[in-house]
Amino acid sequence: MKELYRNPLATPQDLAGFRMEGDGAMSFPQGRMRLESLRPASDGQAANLVLWCPEEFPADVRIEWDFRPIREPGLAIMFFHARGGNGEDLFDERLAPRSGPYEQYHHGDIDAYHVSYFRRMWQSERALHTCNLRKSHGFHLVAQGPDPLPGVMDADGPYAIRLDVKGGEVTFSVNDLVSFRWRDDGSVGGPALAGGKIGFRQMAPLIGEYENLRVSRH
Repeated sequence: MKELYRNPLATPQDLAGFRMEGDGAMSFPQGRMRLESLRPASDGQAANLVLWCPEEFPADVRIEWDFRPIREPGLAIMFFHARGGNGEDLFDERLAPRSGPYEQYHHGDIDAYHVSYFRRMWQSERALHTCNLRKSHGFHLVAQGPDPLPGVMDADGPYAIRLDVKGGEVTFSVNDLVSFRWRDDGSVGGPALAGGKIGFRQMAPLIGEYENLRVSRH
C-alpha cells in the first residue's frame, strides 16, 4: 500500500485547511484533537457538527485513525467518498450551505458513505452496540456489525479504527477486529461511490479525541 496522507492531529497547525460545519470546537489538551459542540444537546440537530479534511482521495483507500471517547452520550461518524451529487468538489460554492443537521448530509445535495461507530445517544443504541454503514443520498442502511468499543467509564484507548474500501467493498474494523464487510454492487442508492473527501461527525453532547489520521491507496 502507498501512503497518501498522514496527519497527527496534534496541534492547531495540523488542522489548517480543515472545515468545521456546525458550532464545534477543537482543542488539544492531551496533544491530540478533541472535538466537542459549543451548543447544548437540547438544541437537537443544530448542536451537531462535521469536521472535513480538505484533501481529495481516490476510490480504493485505507483510512485509519485513533479514537478515544471522553464524554457520552452521543454518536461518532466517519464520512468518506463525499462529493456533490453531480460529482462536484464537496466545498463547491454551488452546493447548498451545510451547518451540522444530519438531513443536510443524507438528503441534501451531496453523496457519501458514512459509518457510525460509537452509537451511544439513545437508550436503544446503548442497549445493543452496533456499527452502521449508510449510503447517501438517501440514508440507506446497507451494513451493520457489532461495535466492540466500551463506554467512557471503561475506555482505555486509543482504539485503532480502520476503513478499507477496495473494488466497491467496504470493511470496517476496530483494533483489527472486523465489524462488517459489504460490497456495493450498485443496487442500493445508485452506482458505488468512488473517491472524495472524509470528515468526522459528532452528535452532541459527545466529546471525542482523535489522532494519527492516515490514508493509503490500495
